Amino acid sequence: MMTTNDLRRIQLYDTTLRDGAQSAGIHFSAEDKKRIARRLALFGMDWIEGGWPGSSPTDDHFFALMRDRNWSHSKLVAFGSTARPGHPVDQDAGLARLVDCGADAVCIFGKSWDLHVTIGLGIELQANLDLVSGSVAWLKQHVATVMFDAEHFFDGYVANREYAMQVLAAAAGAGADALVLCDTNGGSLPEQISACVRQVVARFPDITIGIHAHNDSEMAVANAIAAVSAGASHVQGTVNGIGERCGNANLISVIPTLKLKMGVDCGVDTEGLRKLRRLSTFVNEMANQLPWQHQPFVGQNAFAHKGGIHVSAVRKASRLYEHIDPASVGNAQRVLVSNQAGRSNILAKLQQLEPDAVVDDAAVVRVVQRIKEMEATGYAFEGADASFQLLLRRATGNFKRHFELVSFRVYDEKRGHDIAPESEATVQLKVDGRLLHTAALGSGPVNAMDKAMRAALTGAYPALEEMRLTDFKVRVLSTKDATEAAVRVLIESSDGVHKWNTVGVSTDVLEATYRALNDAIEYKLVMDQVASDTEPVGEEFCI
Repeated sequence: MMTTNDLRRIQLYDTTLRDGAQSAGIHFSAEDKKRIARRLALFGMDWIEGGWPGSSPTDDHFFALMRDRNWSHSKLVAFGSTARPGHPVDQDAGLARLVDCGADAVCIFGKSWDLHVTIGLGIELQANLDLVSGSVAWLKQHVATVMFDAEHFFDGYVANREYAMQVLAAAAGAGADALVLCDTNGGSLPEQISACVRQVVARFPDITIGIHAHNDSEMAVANAIAAVSAGASHVQGTVNGIGERCGNANLISVIPTLKLKMGVDCGVDTEGLRKLRRLSTFVNEMANQLPWQHQPFVGQNAFAHKGGIHVSAVRKASRLYEHIDPASVGNAQRVLVSNQAGRSNILAKLQQLEPDAVVDDAAVVRVVQRIKEMEATGYAFEGADASFQLLLRRATGNFKRHFELVSFRVYDEKRGHDIAPESEATVQLKVDGRLLHTAALGSGPVNAMDKAMRAALTGAYPALEEMRLTDFKVRVLSTKDATEAAVRVLIESSDGVHKWNTVGVSTDVLEATYRALNDAIEYKLVMDQVASDTEPVGEEFCI
């Protein structure tokens, strides 16, 4: 069992560009892969697996692009397989491409489960051993570092322990620099991994032993950590755990676990660890997938607190309900405001949003009550900090409306089955007693309303020219009410520098949209500290 003073240096091997790219719905271009590889190198990954030369034009293009790389630490790895059965190793085209692609190292996989050898490859067990040893030996003549991935090793170990070990011995005897044990089907449990890795480490004490875990049983990270605890010193995985089927071991979870919880040197220093969340976000963006908000360590909600008792506790000492300092992985504590909120939530949230603000107890009580009432009708402020901040200002009498709605009207007209509809919004607003009447066309009723409102107001408030609606979400709150159900609209807005989120609720989707837009515009003007000559809102501080 590994102790906290273990002096081993754990190697990080990233396979996002190869195994991660096999995830359903993800496609990386060669340029995408180059950008990700550069980011992984800047982060400090030891090994970056780029792909399989010859498997696709994309991978071939990627390796061509990478010939001019200038990395200070990271090494580029080309992935492939043992030579094809029935062909001389020195004439195998796949092995030749691995040598010629310009990578710093090669990692090949071979069969270690006898069932795969006899049924999958259809060859004798000894012939497979010859393929493994011959392929590794030939590659070692041309490449400095050769790693061997023992595919299906843990299943093979259970089925035929002696043969699985013979496969490793064949690779080791031929000069392999690392023996990587693969839980290819992702079905092993941590105690099985630990017991097996200990036997392998004892059998091959002078060779790096690695782990490559898949997540089909939601055990990939646990299995990777179990392997390290049992003596492995090389961990393969992907950023955010992307990969075929259920994914791979998530390096975004493995790295802080190794460094912060196990005290192991994995090549990532304290400053590098603070870049973990940004690395996760970058790969999500390149993969064109939304981040998992509850992702451990780096997710938006990884350190979010909603219950009043929890919030009261973390205000006194964050470690009462947080297993690490969020900043250590580039994240931050979040206090959520909901119908479970108490005085502590409100004060903590206010401190985050406006550290210098002073709110009396009566105002806090009013805000808590108002939030509970509004959330009962469908409002949710967890993802709408701007609306919540306006709510606080209304409660404290520190808010004046910058404009008044007189009326709005939206037309949506469709002429013919194949003709796109046309949307037009007309709004009447009052600013300083002046009536402003404007219409605008848009790509849909929401866009038309957004454009009409800003067109009416930009004369009085020119800063609104910079403002854009950048995201729009609608959720039906009760499916049993069908088309009569209330809807919640969440809007993200930006002025090119800041982003903020607002919310609106109504049984009419356009009114819900107006409420969210109204808050978005008011918040922009509050941020810019634009003076308002309208009357303060009343005690109810309605949205």
